[in-house]
Amino acid sequence: MGIIMAFNGDEAIHTRLALLIEEHRDLDTAITALIEAGNRDQLKVARLKKRKLLLKDEILCLENQLTPDIIA
Repeated sequence: MGIIMAFNGDEAIHTRLALLIEEHRDLDTAITALIEAGNRDQLKVARLKKRKLLLKDEILCLENQLTPDIIA
């Protein structure tokens, strides 16, 4: 029973991870487009960059949950 629950937990983490990676990529595209378009709204760009950094932190956290601890 524990193995099945662990698999389901990992599956949920993989799903969430894929969504976060996609959102991170979309934000990168949006930020680049705003900058290239000469958008003067620096606050909007800063907020998007902050969101992108938060996503990156969450992505790293989830990746760490999927990586087994190896004692060297």
